[in-house]
Amino acid sequence: MRLHHVGIAVEDLEEAKARYLLLGYRLLAEGEVASQGVRVALLSGEGEALLELLAPLSPDTPVGRFLARRGPGLHHLAFATPRIEEALARLKAEGAGLIDEVPRPGFGGHRVAFVHPSFGLGVLWELVEA
Repeated sequence: MRLHHVGIAVEDLEEAKARYLLLGYRLLAEGEVASQGVRVALLSGEGEALLELLAPLSPDTPVGRFLARRGPGLHHLAFATPRIEEALARLKAEGAGLIDEVPRPGFGGHRVAFVHPSFGLGVLWELVEA
């Protein structure tokens, strides 16, 4: 698998976009994932990996609770896989705690699944079928 994107939790999406645009990143897409209660801005720079800025739609969403506990910053690392079900089965067989046993719809129409941070050494992992 390769790194697909780095998810960054932010309180103000417009402010966060402006800061990363100063570094030469460009906005690829923006929208909402209503099922997760989050507004997303996807940014691209020089390399392959993307930045995904995540702002909660309300405080009682997963990203809203994350911000309340930890403040803004690294939320997750996302890894691209061509066959997400196979990747989930392999990780589960190795003892990974799966937040998602089956993929769910993610931003941009991708199928995604999350792996508990305890398996990622304190970092939430997201698998993205790409």
